[in-house]
Amino acid sequence: MHIPDNYLSPQTCAVLFTAAVPVIALSLKKVKIQIAEKKETVPMLGISASLSFLIMMFNVPIPGGTTAHAVGATLLAILVGPYAACLAVTMALVMQAFLFGDGGILALGANIINMACIMPFVGYGLYRLAQKWHHEKLGVILGAYVGINMAALVASIELGLQPLVAHNAAGQPLYAPYPLHMTIPAMLFGHLLIAGWVEAGVTFAVFQFVQRVAPTELYTPKQLTPDLQKSHQLRHYCYGCLGLLAILSPLGLLAHGTAWGEWDAAQLLAQLKRAHLGQKLPTGMAHGLHFNALFSDYAIHGLPVSIGYILSALTALLICYLLGKLVISHDTNRA
Repeated sequence: MHIPDNYLSPQTCAVLFTAAVPVIALSLKKVKIQIAEKKETVPMLGISASLSFLIMMFNVPIPGGTTAHAVGATLLAILVGPYAACLAVTMALVMQAFLFGDGGILALGANIINMACIMPFVGYGLYRLAQKWHHEKLGVILGAYVGINMAALVASIELGLQPLVAHNAAGQPLYAPYPLHMTIPAMLFGHLLIAGWVEAGVTFAVFQFVQRVAPTELYTPKQLTPDLQKSHQLRHYCYGCLGLLAILSPLGLLAHGTAWGEWDAAQLLAQLKRAHLGQKLPTGMAHGLHFNALFSDYAIHGLPVSIGYILSALTALLICYLLGKLVISHDTNRA
């Protein structure tokens, strides 16, 4: 679901980035209030960003030779609230784009809208609705499943509109070449069939664990008085879980194939030739932005791919941990 650069026209990227800015700004404002009411939000925000980052490293195979992955956005919304989840997933997406080349730089606004805005707010909204009807567990599963599929639907529409909004005088696409009647089924097939259930399963399992270990850590609009001992215990469990996920991250390499719509230039060209849709890349894609990330595809030059995966995961954990420490230190100095 990470849209790469050059799949969307610059105009589309600009519109979606502009749409993402007020959501991020509102989330920052809401989370600032949340932190003032509950200081434990700060370390949980870093844990949430790390968890989302790691979850997205575990690809699952999709029939037809592609892959997909969970995101964890609804899970984070249930744990720390939808606004904090929005910031946490955004943080993960920024790291992925700039450090690891996973998702485009120009397309960052689109990816934020899809995975950091639509997914947590839709998922959390369904969860809260089911909770009011006294079906909380059903709401966890339904929110996670619908949230990721809604994000996939919007991503497919963004891609499928490109031949309509960005083409040359001859009507040939300049960017993503697949129309809506191809992008929507292709994206939703894998998410409705597999990725949505993986998202729902992970969300439900973590929800059950937190509810048993530290139920006051589950987010509610009216913050409950936390049990500090259980909060501390939960964070220790989370750090251990994140470390284990980082070590196990190479398992994501077992799923062969690239996610639909995330092909690099060579892979896309091969797809177009195989489907007899063209013998060369659309002009805008061929001459667009080509950003070389420091650890592209989570690889480190000279090291086995699996080791690069683990070190990339640990790097993300360290960045999130240090950012959390900086926020805590800043608040302490202000106080």
